[in-house]
Amino acid sequence: MTRETILELLLRVQNGGVAPEEALSHLARLPFEDAGFAKIDHHRSLRLGLPEVIYAAGKTPQQVGEIFYRMAAAGSDVLATRADHAAWEAVRQLIPHASYHEQARIIGLRQNALAATFGPLAVICAGTSDLPVAEEAAVTAEYLGVEVERVYDVGVAGLHRLLAQGDVLGRACAVIVCAGMEGALPSVVGGLVAAPVIAVPTSVGYGAAFGGLAALLGMLNSCSPNVTVVNIDNGFGAAYVVAMMMRSATRQTVRLQEASLQEL
Repeated sequence: MTRETILELLLRVQNGGVAPEEALSHLARLPFEDAGFAKIDHHRSLRLGLPEVIYAAGKTPQQVGEIFYRMAAAGSDVLATRADHAAWEAVRQLIPHASYHEQARIIGLRQNALAATFGPLAVICAGTSDLPVAEEAAVTAEYLGVEVERVYDVGVAGLHRLLAQGDVLGRACAVIVCAGMEGALPSVVGGLVAAPVIAVPTSVGYGAAFGGLAALLGMLNSCSPNVTVVNIDNGFGAAYVVAMMMRSATRQTVRLQEASLQEL
């Protein structure tokens, strides 16, 4: 169940449309659903504010489709990452109104109107080869209610391309930077923005890039103190943590405003 469905249920109890015993029966259900090959955590959004996400890689198309269908039936928004065309076909057979974001390799379904939009978040990538990881971050963030501005192909080999994006960088509440090769771009961005920078090393580069390891180590050694790093190619993880940061900051702002009103 989502926060929205529970609130609706409680309002129906308040209005006499649902008996308290019936509501209790709904709320007493297990917080997860056992599908045999997977245990689906329907209550994750209640605990974290964000739903469980399906990692499609390594699962059969049928398994992805079944999990996606069960999560959709529970009323939540659904997201499946690292999904290939076979997984998409399996989902589309069950949920025709789902969407496939091919470059991001994400299958998404939005069922709930967002209560608020957070951001903006700037998603930056060094080169066109980094686009799949950058789009994974951007699309994930958008499904999680974050406004995204994309800035692509602005690597340090042509720094003027990045400096021309001053307006986007200036209004960003957070920045995700995806880069391979030597991984220098997040440090440069970190020195330009008054915002947290989530660095995503990508497995892009020639032999000595070691599949993204060189970029990872370079980002971990960044001289910009506002830079933190996620794992290689983990655009999803970067977007998820940014969404949680923004939601947490908004909740804190609301608490402070409520406290100020009580003091008046």
